[in-house]
Amino acid sequence: MRKTTMLALIAGALVTLGCGAGSTDDATGSSKAGAGTGAGAAKGDDKPETATIGKPARDGKFEFTVKSARCGVAKVGSSMLGAKAQGQFCLVTVNVKNIGKESQMFDGSSQKAYAANGTEYSADGTAALYANQDAETFLNDINPGNQVTGVVVFDIPKNVKLARLELHDSPFSGGVTVSLT
Repeated sequence: MRKTTMLALIAGALVTLGCGAGSTDDATGSSKAGAGTGAGAAKGDDKPETATIGKPARDGKFEFTVKSARCGVAKVGSSMLGAKAQGQFCLVTVNVKNIGKESQMFDGSSQKAYAANGTEYSADGTAALYANQDAETFLNDINPGNQVTGVVVFDIPKNVKLARLELHDSPFSGGVTVSLT
């Protein structure tokens, strides 16, 4: 009887291991089959290539094209209403196109910027409101096939230069890298 119980436990463990062996989900719950959809992933490589300014790069339902990046800005907005940088603002103009089959909202707070030494900077949502005064770009859903252009703002120290961006279609996506150098 003990041998039968032991065999049943071993068989159960093997079945459990076998069921999980074919899984391709990573820790974020997204399938690795979709990884490498950045600016043309290298064949046979899970790591996407890095895009550059002016070249489209894809993450999930969005295709991003960074038009320009300008740092050294002390204030955004008007003389009456605006935001003042703690250090300097970097204004990144980006075109976002929905390449999916459902509408999706672009979330500026999901975007990240990095210095050459790897220091990560988050987007400044308040400053972005002032930088995008005339356009209702990032607070509305983008329908499939449509695109918007707007400014993502990062407040970084005065002595720092941004090296790259990591753009995401949602807070949980893998993101795509865009070089600024």
